[in-house]
Amino acid sequence: MTYALITGASRGIGRAIAREWAGRGHNVLLVARSESILAREAEAIRSEFKVQADYLAADLSDPAAAARVFYWCHEKGYVVDTLINNAGFGASGAFDAVPLDEQLSMMQVNMNTLVSLTHHFLPVLKAQKKAYLLNIASSAAYQAVPFLSVYAASKAFVLTFTRGLRYELRGTSVSVTCVCPGATDTEFANVAQVGEKALKAAEKVNMTPEVVARMAVDSMVKGKAEVITGLINKVGAFLVWLFPKGLAEKTAAGLYK
Repeated sequence: MTYALITGASRGIGRAIAREWAGRGHNVLLVARSESILAREAEAIRSEFKVQADYLAADLSDPAAAARVFYWCHEKGYVVDTLINNAGFGASGAFDAVPLDEQLSMMQVNMNTLVSLTHHFLPVLKAQKKAYLLNIASSAAYQAVPFLSVYAASKAFVLTFTRGLRYELRGTSVSVTCVCPGATDTEFANVAQVGEKALKAAEKVNMTPEVVARMAVDSMVKGKAEVITGLINKVGAFLVWLFPKGLAEKTAAGLYK
């Protein structure tokens, strides 16, 4: 019996991915901070999809969290054949106006814990006949985003890390995919405290977490390397590549300042 481990699984895209994967008949392990929400979600998944579901409440901004998650799985006898690194958060504003501890926590969750979890679980994944590693980045990974600078940089790291790891694992049983969502109807904007302009722009192109989750899981199963969800987001990434970097950054700054 194998499981998919999904971080950030209590809300938003992570929750939707957990339900999407469980709906396809797979057992899931949910990891996030809120124990009460995780307990409710695990019970709902067991009841609705008739699969196994368990959870671990963990603060992934703690450098020790990845090891704790790994050893929890080991102690429970859970064999992970799918690792979905979804957890992440953003903080908007001028770099020197956002508290340093918040910036460092964001880097820990978005990058360091993701790398640590991948390092801990990769030997287990490689031991499976077929395994998946899915990292959730962002369409912000394709450019510098003033007033969202550290977040965008952290997601660029996720994208580049995933590309390199995919090449390293070619010829193994582990399929590696990076999915880069754009604006999605989650709590991200509220947590990041983005400005009114960015919120209004996002409302025009927002995708639901369920649609993003379906695209993410489909891409993972098909073994795709890299996927940007939504046509508008794909076009945006292409234009960022095409246009001068200064113009792209000026446009982004106009939204997030």
